[in-house]
Amino acid sequence: MGSIVLMSDRRVAAIPLRECGEELVDVRAHAIQVDPRKDDAAGAFAHVRQGVLTRLLRAQSLLPTGVRLLFVEGYRPPALQRRYFEEYSAELAQAHPDWQAARIREAASRYVSPPEIAPHSAGAAVDVTLVDHRGRELDMGTRMNASPEESGGACYTDAPGISDRARTNRATLIAALSAAGLVNYATEWWHWSFGDRYWALRTGRTTAPYGPVELP
Repeated sequence: MGSIVLMSDRRVAAIPLRECGEELVDVRAHAIQVDPRKDDAAGAFAHVRQGVLTRLLRAQSLLPTGVRLLFVEGYRPPALQRRYFEEYSAELAQAHPDWQAARIREAASRYVSPPEIAPHSAGAAVDVTLVDHRGRELDMGTRMNASPEESGGACYTDAPGISDRARTNRATLIAALSAAGLVNYATEWWHWSFGDRYWALRTGRTTAPYGPVELP
């Protein structure tokens, strides 16, 4: 995993929270194309903190003509995040019975954040991709949410071996979102965040303004 800082890294959990109380907002009320694949009864998936939405809109304005963001998932309730993490950890434990708990936790965090620090549960993270003027998803090298096992590691943002077209599309996504102030989780080309502990560590902040919240 090289120099990638994983969500399980102790430095991430060590960042203090200074919850700012900023509300969760529904991106469906704004000029962002939202994909329904993660829809839920409460519409939780379509919510993010206001600061994240502001930066998504900024990123969209920076994209080339004819290319737009496709928002797939934002907020994830803490209970759901815990379930995802536990299920994936169990899959890894079954596949690797010789692995100790610490190794399973580290490996699981490549794909699902430990629930106590998960950016999605803070309303701080978004899973996004790009679409063309007809709403068709661009080639990004893997499907969104492809695990490291399924994709052979091609889900990593800087993975070798993907096509030139996919690499160009990833570069377009990276340029716009980075310029707008979000940071990428390098094991998932689609995962970007602002205001959470991982963002704080990556940007040299001493505190994080967004911690786990429940949707009202």
